[in-house]
Amino acid sequence: MKWLLKRVAAGVAALLVVVVAAGALLGMRFSGDKADWAAGAGGDAAWLSGEWLTGERGSGDRDALKARVERAGIGELYVLAGTIGADGTVEGAGGSEEAADFLAWADEELPEVRVLAWLRHRADGSSLVEDRFDEEGRDELSAAAGSAAEAGFAGVHLDVAPVSVNDPSYPALLESVREEIGDEAVLSVQALPVELVPGLRVPYFAVDRGERYWSKGYLRRVAEHADVVVVPGHGSGMPVGSMYGGYMVRQVEEAAEALDDERTEDTAVRFGIPAYEGEEWGPESGSEDAATALEAVRIGMTKAGASRMRDRDVGVALYLLETASDEEWDAYVSEWVEPSS
Repeated sequence: MKWLLKRVAAGVAALLVVVVAAGALLGMRFSGDKADWAAGAGGDAAWLSGEWLTGERGSGDRDALKARVERAGIGELYVLAGTIGADGTVEGAGGSEEAADFLAWADEELPEVRVLAWLRHRADGSSLVEDRFDEEGRDELSAAAGSAAEAGFAGVHLDVAPVSVNDPSYPALLESVREEIGDEAVLSVQALPVELVPGLRVPYFAVDRGERYWSKGYLRRVAEHADVVVVPGHGSGMPVGSMYGGYMVRQVEEAAEALDDERTEDTAVRFGIPAYEGEEWGPESGSEDAATALEAVRIGMTKAGASRMRDRDVGVALYLLETASDEEWDAYVSEWVEPSS
């Protein structure tokens, strides 16, 4: 028994050494120069809750929203228009009179901004053995996306998680959605984070039985079907700020490499910036903050290189715009929109 306990203790100690070393390496990535071009260039987005489509947000809220959008030059708004069920059906306010009123207001007051219907789904476990949505479910969801486009949205923002690497049904869903919304509408897709090193998703799944990462190859495969792909910046699980910063730098570097392909050269990319409150939108993490994420995106873009990032449609996406505190908003403006260095 003592021999066994010693072996277990040695194994735990070895694992701790690996974890500490990995954390140190991530922290080291969160350093370096930030190129002048690695900053906002009018390609930013932001999420909004469904309250804007139910009439819960009044004229004062709209004025404040307009001021922030115009101040930062935000070009896309992902407004929660529906929750996707396991069978592909969508419930929400995307087709309500209040939603039509908001879209009419946005069309008049923010004519250069693309307002997309954010369709959200959360599930558990892998979608590789069993498709996240079966063929009938994909038909239901595609029809709902088409209805959103017909209702006046500029397109749809699909936020389905988790989707397992190499799940063939998800690209098939995107093809079906494209057919329903048409070529002129915008198809935005929220990805899972890119694995920090090849194969990282496998041990994580073995331990947690959950899907946290996509490979670069699968990100590329999905991005082929999208106009915009969004790499999230929340739910990292990083315990301290330096590790979170390094994590975000790696997200930018890995995404840049994945999308450096002629099949995805026209796909825009957005990096999520956490600015939300409450577990409804994602897990709480004391290490994640807007200022760190924004600085990391700039460092990551610089490390990825001008040849991969400068001429691409790159931006950040605030999650969520309406819950961003004054401190988070000021960080967004000073670090990204109008950086001093």
